[in-house]
Amino acid sequence: MALEITETTMTATTNGKVIATATRTGKVWHTTTWPTPLDRNAAITALSLAERIITHGEDDPCVMEWRRELARG
Repeated sequence: MALEITETTMTATTNGKVIATATRTGKVWHTTTWPTPLDRNAAITALSLAERIITHGEDDPCVMEWRRELARG
């Protein structure tokens, strides 16, 4: 996975294909893979989570834990 981060956008790609993006609005980030606004670190986690789901599936222990962490906000 490649993760490109600028001041206002994040893009996660796998095998040259964009799998998730995030855009900063004010102090929060809106990702294509998580329903609520996140801080910068949580947005990075959400994009990493998208890649983990593709490579390891929904039942992967890391996938389940990262989802719990993001839900705690």
